[in-house]
Amino acid sequence: MVQVFRLPLALRYVLNSRKAETGVQGDVSSFGALTTALSSTIGTGNIVGVATAIKTGGPGALFWMLLAGFFGMATMYSESLLAVKYRVMDANGQMSGGPMYYIKNGLGQRKYSRALAAAFAFFGMNVALFGIGTFPQVNAIVDSARIAFNIPETLSAFVISLLVAFVTLGGIRRIAAVAQLLVPFMAISYVLGCLIILGLNLEKIPDILALIINSAFTETAARGGFLGAGVMLAVRMGIARGIFSNEAGLGSAPIAAAAAKVKEPTKQGLISMTGTFFDTIIICFMTGIVLIVTDSWTGDLAGAYMTSYAFSTVLAEVGNYIVTVGLILFAFTTILGWNYYGERCVEYLFGIKGILPYKIIYILIVASGAFLTIDVIWVLADIVNGLMAIPNLIALLALRKVVKAETRKYFDKLKA
Repeated sequence: MVQVFRLPLALRYVLNSRKAETGVQGDVSSFGALTTALSSTIGTGNIVGVATAIKTGGPGALFWMLLAGFFGMATMYSESLLAVKYRVMDANGQMSGGPMYYIKNGLGQRKYSRALAAAFAFFGMNVALFGIGTFPQVNAIVDSARIAFNIPETLSAFVISLLVAFVTLGGIRRIAAVAQLLVPFMAISYVLGCLIILGLNLEKIPDILALIINSAFTETAARGGFLGAGVMLAVRMGIARGIFSNEAGLGSAPIAAAAAKVKEPTKQGLISMTGTFFDTIIICFMTGIVLIVTDSWTGDLAGAYMTSYAFSTVLAEVGNYIVTVGLILFAFTTILGWNYYGERCVEYLFGIKGILPYKIIYILIVASGAFLTIDVIWVLADIVNGLMAIPNLIALLALRKVVKAETRKYFDKLKA
């Protein structure tokens, strides 16, 4: 239960992680690696995903989302620990790590290890190009900018492309620098908005918590625009949206963890674990409570419109801007984070010669993403997204003894 007993230590490590350890390999500080990972996980899932889960599965879906986050913290700890332990240095002198490396190097000479590692890298590259990293995020930015600020789609696409090109062509150090600036700012601003709404509705909180727990285990009756939901639907929507939000088990965040300037794999595992805590246990929970306490989930709105309405009912126009700007920044940083994940997958498959062509293709896809709504692409993205997790979960299961041994060794050293 590392996510319970070691969370206070992990949070202390985060507070001291801005300064990189000296004399160790790595490209960015542990804090830079954490915020790079958070840049891809704190995104549309925290605003749109939570609203979708509750709108479809009822308030009980929030309970199952938190449960997915709770177990996801242990998964994130394990995969980030392995990423640092088995990382390597590429021909450019940068660190490369993640599931493809701990599959290949951790599983040794097993017949399936190289094929499994290549499969993860292939699926990861495609998820970055055609899935989470591009189309959903670009569409979210363009739509939000058009609705809130009346900015034309063409102008939004042009500006996004320029900004993505400027940041991503600078590599992991520039991505981490932007992530360290934007991620804390947008997360704190969004949570503060949630806290103000909850503070003005304190008397409702006990009843809301009771509703969430009861709805997690009993059928939620139809109410207003909500059509009602059984327990299994609440479970399915909560867990699915929770995993989509925090990406625990997908194998993406460990790629960022591998770039950290840290000596001990266990220490980075603890720091990375807090990413799931911040993403799901804090931000998703806050969003869900706001949606329920404002009764927005019973209306006719859905997705980002539902969350915007919830904020605006208490904070008026300011609330609408908090959600809109938050969604734009969340989506933009997700584009940056997934660019790096795809880059490391390309480097594994094709070597450093494939990095620049990949970045150019990525930027072009971002530029065109605002104008593409091909259903086949979305279906393909969902399939590849699921396929990406399979090699990683197989490796985590096979390397569980390594995680256990590294954990025991580290904490025995701390006691000594």
